Amino acid sequence: MQKLGPIQQKILLVFLGGIALGCSGSPTQYYSTLRKIRKEWRQINQQRFNRSIRLLHKQKLLTEIHHSDGTISLKLTPDGRMRADFLQLFGNTLKIKQQKTWDGLWRIVLFDVPEKKRVFRNILRDHLKAIGFRELQHSVFIFPYPCEKAMYSLIKLYDATTYVRIITANTIDNERALKKHFFTKK
Repeated sequence: MQKLGPIQQKILLVFLGGIALGCSGSPTQYYSTLRKIRKEWRQINQQRFNRSIRLLHKQKLLTEIHHSDGTISLKLTPDGRMRADFLQLFGNTLKIKQQKTWDGLWRIVLFDVPEKKRVFRNILRDHLKAIGFRELQHSVFIFPYPCEKAMYSLIKLYDATTYVRIITANTIDNERALKKHFFTKK
């Protein structure tokens, strides 16, 4: 999965903002959303914008709609919508606050995501690594700090609750090596 640059992230959020405009329940909400979109739009360089649009289209996060009058519209794909929703909720990555003292519990995330939800599987794996999880096996990751709430939000966003399990454990057989990995200053 390709990482999104800051301009690509803004573009996805602007497209998502367009969806929010359509869902606005009052003129106040409509104009508030429009002001936020306009502010972000002004900060984007035109050359970078064009390059970012091409990359988002190549990554299948945006699709082109050709109209009979010769104009072209851009629309978020379902994958693009999921990425934009994630950016709106979490920014670039989930943020897990590491506590000063360890509570002695291990958080283990196991997943078996089918091929048709490959995008979510890759996003989940990338975010687990970015947070600091250690990969025990291909679809098994471990972390020493509380992260359940953020993980459940991510899993729910991608409608993947049936594919992911989160286990809180007291001990694990290779605990000494894991403690060395997580708690030794690097």
